[in-house]
Amino acid sequence: MLPSYRTLLAPGEETIIIKKSRFIGYATPVNSEEEALQFIHALQKKHWDATHNCYAYVVGPHQEIQKANDDGEPSGTAGKPILEVIKKEDLRNVAVVVTRYFGGIMLGAGGLIRAYSQTAAAGLHAAGIVTRKLFQEIAIDIDYSWLGKVENELHAVEDFHIDRIEYLERVSVFALVPAHETERLHKLITNATNGQAVLLDLEQKYVFEQDGKLVKAER
Repeated sequence: MLPSYRTLLAPGEETIIIKKSRFIGYATPVNSEEEALQFIHALQKKHWDATHNCYAYVVGPHQEIQKANDDGEPSGTAGKPILEVIKKEDLRNVAVVVTRYFGGIMLGAGGLIRAYSQTAAAGLHAAGIVTRKLFQEIAIDIDYSWLGKVENELHAVEDFHIDRIEYLERVSVFALVPAHETERLHKLITNATNGQAVLLDLEQKYVFEQDGKLVKAER
């Protein structure tokens, strides 16, 4: 499993008018090539009356699967530019469709490349580019008297996060730390509580991070 990679937070959409042609950029995160194709087919059905529904997608932790389609536009002027925008952003598990309704003015090869690139980029940014980082979830079981100390220790480390706290007879603090930092957290909390904390490693999970903040933990 990759320690981190760039992808999209959610589906996004953006419309751009270029010389009377309407370009609609759709972007979405996907988990497989099958999901990418389902997304593409749904938009082809929705925009059955469009002049073109061009697309590209990149799937796999190492961008193993890369496909692009010009859907009737001159070869290399639509699908490939969309794919290049995805690759330039270093994204994985992403599909993009750019729908075009022709406005009557020819754009030429260079104009088409710019139009499809611009619209693809707009769709990606509407979807929200995020980093998907691999975190270890750790349960920290402590007496109530140690809660403030544990919270302070976790808040003091930039990449350590408190996911939630459960209050029963004792307190359980559920922390998220980068997978490679698991041992560091164990030592930190053990020292801070004089060995009174009981720590249990739970599951590893990918968590979305944007601008240094966790924006959506996946369960």
